[in-house]
Amino acid sequence: MTEIVAALLYALAWAIGRLPWPLLRALADGMARLWITLDAREAKVVRRNLALVRPEMDIAAREALLADILRTTTRQAFETLRLWTRPASRNLASITEIHGEALFDAALNDARGLIVAAPHMGNWELLNQWLAKKTPLAILYRPPESAIGEAFLRRVRANAGGDVEQVRAEAAGVRTLLKRLQKGGVVGILPDQQPKVGEGEFAPFFGVQALTMTLLGRLANRSGAQVLLCWCQRIPGSSPPRFALHIEAAPEGIADADPQCGVAALNAGVEAVASRDFAQYQWTYKRYGARPPESGELSPYHDMYR
Repeated sequence: MTEIVAALLYALAWAIGRLPWPLLRALADGMARLWITLDAREAKVVRRNLALVRPEMDIAAREALLADILRTTTRQAFETLRLWTRPASRNLASITEIHGEALFDAALNDARGLIVAAPHMGNWELLNQWLAKKTPLAILYRPPESAIGEAFLRRVRANAGGDVEQVRAEAAGVRTLLKRLQKGGVVGILPDQQPKVGEGEFAPFFGVQALTMTLLGRLANRSGAQVLLCWCQRIPGSSPPRFALHIEAAPEGIADADPQCGVAALNAGVEAVASRDFAQYQWTYKRYGARPPESGELSPYHDMYR
């Protein structure tokens, strides 16, 4: 039954993804306005995040930025339905600029292995498809709570083409990643998801302490692999959307044996990426839900639904 429902969801995504882009954009913008009007969960989270990381902004400026972020978020969602249900070769034509490809190619030819740190910036699903074209790789993912949701994600991400192994974020999966890196392979990790308590350290992210994964740094330290930051950034004003793919070396210290140094470097790198176009970063995520134990703070999102 799970696979049947996942197949039906895929069919729905396929149908929506075939709509003309001007209509999809209009639907996305309408959804963003509706979220604001209803003060939906997404609007609440973005508003709270902006209060944390942009406290100097006045309310009017913050609300304007909120609207921009939600438009970007909904457009990205509809873009992704197209990406998931069309051939990767066709999708990759929307990448019209590539910056740092020589750095990536050099890392592929290095026997130390490569970790691609891909922040939630722009469209990371398009980045997955570009990576799959370039090289065999393993991608770490956190499974959804729903079995149907996981089956759907596995189905749509299989369209990326190439040799892509989807690895669950659990102990066996981590061992799989380490073995691949030790053989000189490539691993992709989304580095800005809040880990479980005990699997991370706190470090500043846009000036606010955020629980940050130590996994990426541990893998880099144990394997000696290189770490590159990679993201697909939407080119403003392009319709249908066009993207610039960026590849940069991760900050020094990301593989430090001291996990506190590693997460500080990791957050600094992700923050620099997100600052390229603040609205294209995933601010609908409750990034600051966990608080340092000694702070006595409650989650900043605890009272959103009162």
